[in-house]
Amino acid sequence: MSIPASGDRFAAFRHSSYTRFFLSRFFAAFAIQIISVSVGWQMYDETRNPLYLGLIGLFQFLPSLLLILVTGTVADRYNRRMIMAICMVVGAACAAALLGLTIAGAFTPWLVFAILVVFGIERAFMGPAVQSLGPNLVPERDLANAIAWNSSSWQTASILGPVFGGLLYGVNATSAYVVALVLLALAAILVFMIPKPAQRTSATKVDVAHLLAGFRFIFSEKVVLGAISLDLFAVLLGGAVALMPIFARDVLELGPWGLGLLRAAPGIGAIFVAIWLAFHPIRHHAGIAMFVGVGFFGLGTLIFGLSSAPWLSITALMIMGAADMISVYVRETLIALWTPDEVRGRVNAVNMVFVGASNELGEFRAGTMAHFIGAVPAVVIGGVGTLAVTVIWALGFSKLRKIDTLEAPER
Repeated sequence: MSIPASGDRFAAFRHSSYTRFFLSRFFAAFAIQIISVSVGWQMYDETRNPLYLGLIGLFQFLPSLLLILVTGTVADRYNRRMIMAICMVVGAACAAALLGLTIAGAFTPWLVFAILVVFGIERAFMGPAVQSLGPNLVPERDLANAIAWNSSSWQTASILGPVFGGLLYGVNATSAYVVALVLLALAAILVFMIPKPAQRTSATKVDVAHLLAGFRFIFSEKVVLGAISLDLFAVLLGGAVALMPIFARDVLELGPWGLGLLRAAPGIGAIFVAIWLAFHPIRHHAGIAMFVGVGFFGLGTLIFGLSSAPWLSITALMIMGAADMISVYVRETLIALWTPDEVRGRVNAVNMVFVGASNELGEFRAGTMAHFIGAVPAVVIGGVGTLAVTVIWALGFSKLRKIDTLEAPER
């Protein structure tokens, strides 16, 4: 029997472990945004090659893909809190390495890519652990509230991080990496302060069937499969983040601060929707809401690609962020509530690869297309592709389209 959601708008924060978890994720996300803006701008400054901007995403995604059968199993069999803490420490070490290259004047593409591979490995292990740890820190009735606030945390960092990253990089790259390093260190400390939560671990023998349990669950649950794959292909085609240094410098003629504004704009739209969802969770027509959100994401991408006015570009990016937040909320709630805890790590490992494919691999898609046909056509084609995916998935996954509430099904 499903447990009704709590009506307390701040229910998740009544649990001290979740509060520390929330702050840790916020600091880490803030640092990642600063690093992303700084590395992207610094790379384009050094090379003027859109392909390198795409490779930044590819090298961060590959570890998640190659380690997919390992990372989820680790999250299901070992202490998720400790995995998260270790990953935060490794992330801080990567920030320190980027800082060292910058100070030494040795910022070269392949050295940076090597660091980003380590960063990708860290994120590959941290993703399933973090996504699976959250539901262990709050009771089920507060879980939807926690997911909404988690999204708010990420989106707030997505607003403030790029702006601060752009401003700090405008001073110098060293300042940006120092701040990111400090924030990741604070995030690690907060995770170590979380008491070890109860966790239903998997004690079965590690064999092929065990490793593939996440895939098996997702492909057997068509609603979850539809939600994950819809987000994958929509963002894979519609992602334009990797090309923002080009738009900021060459299309809209803005500086590093302008890149910060462009990177922050999707978060601004998303945070309003995330806060709204925290106070007014989706209770009915969840499937329709997800498809509408993805459709508006594609429309916003198309407008951004065609725009040559900064105000219109920023507005389009805000629409993209607001629309994507609806999709993220539905997808993450479905995964959290519909997945048994003993396979949650493996399911989230698969989900993280799908998310990574949509984001980092989407950046590679955008960078490669921009290299051959230009940044504007690459974004416009992606927006049209996202709209097409929305229609195809709405027809092909009727069960997802017709889903009403996000409550877990009876098992």
